[in-house]
Amino acid sequence: MFATSLKNGGIVGLKTTWTLGKIIFPVTLIVVLLQHTPVLPGVVRLLEPLMGLFGLSGDAAIPLALGNFLNLYAAIGGILSLDLTVKEVFIIAVMLSFSHNLLIESSVAVKVGVSFWVILAVRIGLAVMSAIVINLVWSGGQEMAQYGMIPAQEEQVAGMVAIILLALKKATLGIVQLAIIVIPLMMGIQLLKDYSWLDTFSRWTSPFTRMLGMKENTSTTLAAGLVFGLAFGAGVMIQAVKEDGVSKKDATLAFIFLVACHAVIEDTLIFIPLGIPILPLFLIRLVTAILLTMFVAVVWRQVETAREGKVA
Repeated sequence: MFATSLKNGGIVGLKTTWTLGKIIFPVTLIVVLLQHTPVLPGVVRLLEPLMGLFGLSGDAAIPLALGNFLNLYAAIGGILSLDLTVKEVFIIAVMLSFSHNLLIESSVAVKVGVSFWVILAVRIGLAVMSAIVINLVWSGGQEMAQYGMIPAQEEQVAGMVAIILLALKKATLGIVQLAIIVIPLMMGIQLLKDYSWLDTFSRWTSPFTRMLGMKENTSTTLAAGLVFGLAFGAGVMIQAVKEDGVSKKDATLAFIFLVACHAVIEDTLIFIPLGIPILPLFLIRLVTAILLTMFVAVVWRQVETAREGKVA
C-alpha cells in the first residue's frame, strides 16, 4: 500500500506541476522580460504620486512594484537599496504581505475555480487599506531602518539574447522549484489519505474551518496555503477541490483567507533582515484573514438566504 500511495501521489504531483507550470512559466518569462524594458520603470513613475497617501516616500514605489510584479525577494532587494524609516519599511512589508507576485498567485485561483479579479481586488484592497490605517494610527518608527543580512544581488545582463536566456532560465527554475515541492507534497498527501490520517486532521481543525464559514473538507486546502503559500500550495488545493468535493463557496472563502495569510513561515521570516518587528506583521495578517473571511461568509450566507426566500 505504501508503494502504491507513493506512485499515485507522484502521478498526481506530475499532473499538478504540468497544470501550474502552464501558468507559471509564461508569466515568469513575460515579467522578467518586462523588467528589462521601460515598462516596470514606467509603472514606478505612475505609482510615485500615490505613495504619500500611505505615508511613504516616492522611492517606495520601487519595492512595491518589484514585489507585486515579481516576488518578495525582489522587493527586499529594492528596499535594501533605499534609505527608509522603520515605519516606512514596516508599511511596505505589510502591504507586500497581502499583495505580492500578483500575476502568478492570482492566476492560480482560476485553476481552483475562484475568480481572478476577486482575488486581485481583495489583495490590492487589503494592501491599500492596511497601509492607510498603519500610517494614521502609528506615530512612531521615525528612526532610519538598520538592515541586516543582504540577499544575493539580482543577476545583471545586457543585450536581447542575454535577457531572453535569463528569462528562460528563471521560468525553467520556477517550474523545477515547483516540481521539487509539489511532487513530494502530493505523495505525502496521498499517504495521509490512504492511511486515513487526513480525516483525523480534518476533524481536529473542523471547529476552526466552521468558525470561518467553511466545511471541514476545506482544512487541507487551508493548511497547504498557510504553510506553502498560494503558488506552491495550489497543487493541494486543486486536488482537494477535485477529490474532497470542496464547493466553489468554500474554495473562494479559503482563498480569501489565504490571500491575507499564506506561507506564514517564509513570508514572515523573510522580513527579519529589514530590522522591523515581525510579530505584529504576522498578527496583522492572521487577524485580518480571520475577520475578513468571517465577514464574507456571513454576507454570503445572508445573500443565499435572501435568494432562497425569493424563490419560496
